Amino acid sequence: MKYLVMVQGTQADYDAMAGKPSAHAPAWTEAQLKAMYLYMGAISDDLAESGELVDAEGLAEPARTRLVTRGKDGETVITDGPYGETEALMAGYWVVDCASLDRVTEIAERVTHCPGSEGLTEYPVVIRPVMEGAEDIGAV
Repeated sequence: MKYLVMVQGTQADYDAMAGKPSAHAPAWTEAQLKAMYLYMGAISDDLAESGELVDAEGLAEPARTRLVTRGKDGETVITDGPYGETEALMAGYWVVDCASLDRVTEIAERVTHCPGSEGLTEYPVVIRPVMEGAEDIGAV
């Protein structure tokens, strides 16, 4: 079955990785940033080697996000980022094709051990099954 494994972050986290700390996100050093990219890359490499990797990408900072909704009057409402520092959004993802939920949980657990700056806010790694057909609606 295919699963989406989501890593979360906030605008403050992206700012901290760029060397601009805040109360919620200490600045990263170049070495810490490099270690994070190497760690995440190694996970992707291992998943590719095992044949489980379908896709993986890091996403641009929330400040470059656009939200499109429909307002109460039915008109389209377009909002550009940035969003509040505490609003975690998807920062990156893997789509994996794994034999079981236990296996994808092992992968997510590995992601939670990614190195970062001291005092880094820890976010959960979210696993969502990818629907493969209408029969998956409401599946438990």
